[in-house]
Amino acid sequence: MIINDPAVLAEVEAAFAAYEAALGSNDVATLDRLFRNAPETLRYGVAENLYGYDEIAAFRSARSPVGLARTLERTVITSYGDSLATANTLYRRASMPGRIGRQSQTWVKFPEGWRVVAAHVSAIAE
Repeated sequence: MIINDPAVLAEVEAAFAAYEAALGSNDVATLDRLFRNAPETLRYGVAENLYGYDEIAAFRSARSPVGLARTLERTVITSYGDSLATANTLYRRASMPGRIGRQSQTWVKFPEGWRVVAAHVSAIAE
């Protein structure tokens, strides 16, 4: 197995960048597209546990678009072979003074492209 193949990393980095741009602009359609549409997909958020694509999509459509912009720090993307990758980052938001957010995503490459199959978002005191 090749870890961090440059071509695979470039694909995942592009998918991650698309996710980040969509999050900052509240582009719900793109956010939904980047999560695998399956009951096994999950997202643990700062204040919610979402099981299955339908719960994740419902959360996204109901969430306020205010204050979603953030600054990333220490982003680490690692690919394992040609169809699995993890993306982990720290983030800061103006709405979270004194706290730092953490995000972990597991990405899998399907015929339709790279999709998040599991995500975890949390925040801790600095």
